[in-house]
Amino acid sequence: MTGRALVTGGGGFLGFAIVKKLVAAGFEVTSLQRGDYPRLTKLGVASVRAEISDRAAVRAACRGMDVVFHVAAKAGVWGPAREYERANVEGTLAVIEGCRAEGVPKLVYTSTPSVVHGGDNVSGVDESAPYATKFLAHYPRTKALAERSVLAANDPTLSTVALRPHLIWGPGDNQLVPRIVARQQAGKLKLVGSGDNLVDSIYVDNAADAHLLAAERLSPGAACAGKPYFITQGEPMKVRDLLNGILAAAGLGPVTQSVPTALAFAVGALLEGVYGLAGAKSEPIMTRFVARQLSTSHWYDLTASRRDLGFEPRLTVAQGLVELKAWFDAGAPSPDASP
Repeated sequence: MTGRALVTGGGGFLGFAIVKKLVAAGFEVTSLQRGDYPRLTKLGVASVRAEISDRAAVRAACRGMDVVFHVAAKAGVWGPAREYERANVEGTLAVIEGCRAEGVPKLVYTSTPSVVHGGDNVSGVDESAPYATKFLAHYPRTKALAERSVLAANDPTLSTVALRPHLIWGPGDNQLVPRIVARQQAGKLKLVGSGDNLVDSIYVDNAADAHLLAAERLSPGAACAGKPYFITQGEPMKVRDLLNGILAAAGLGPVTQSVPTALAFAVGALLEGVYGLAGAKSEPIMTRFVARQLSTSHWYDLTASRRDLGFEPRLTVAQGLVELKAWFDAGAPSPDASP
């Protein structure tokens, strides 16, 4: 499969991994993102700088495309509701409208398993799990709204699919891995509870593979059309083991501190209240959402993604950690750094 592809958020961690695989497969790629990313230019990728909620810019970027990968989103666990709604909900509606207006036949949307995780244990569930009825952060709430819109848009002229990659990590990560490392270096990294709760994750290249597989399989009436899919390593691990694996790759010792779950949740609620009243822009060191993410099990059944997408992680967690260590050993270079 080749052709013309648009990747929203192509300068980001997962977006850039998808872009690289598309270029290697022979696609003519355009990226739409807010910033300037020299690494895209180096790959010969056309760049469009615009807000994802800018409907005119998004429609223009969709023109002539064979497939759109909508990866751009406002992530994180803290910030004004309006910012999340504008980026994640309105931005996704702009992409859907752009695809329809320009006759794009395929839309692959990057969602999150957090849309079904309301704060309780989620152990081995499949895609029949309902959307959460309560959300502890604006990110999962707005991603759930956006995912519903994408799946509802599936019809004979626009085939859509939503992928739910979980805890993406690997070389070049600018979210999960740096936060873990920075907190450990500062002596502030703590387990919430015992750390024995099981969690899934996904190595970035495996997540990118899933997106290309979905695009290849997607068509009107295809098994994956109009459906969501969990994308993980299929290797649930104790959260302490995942954290310690990442820390070891960075040359750091294991996490040894812990805080009771109830205390972490209470502190998170208190800090959210204080930060909210103060109008603080910085992120609290703990929130209710983070406390639940660190203390509950959240792992998923891959049967559907294996069956309908042909997805199978090419790198195991152990192999991914070797790649992560090599990246750290090389000085964790910025992807935009000159060779």
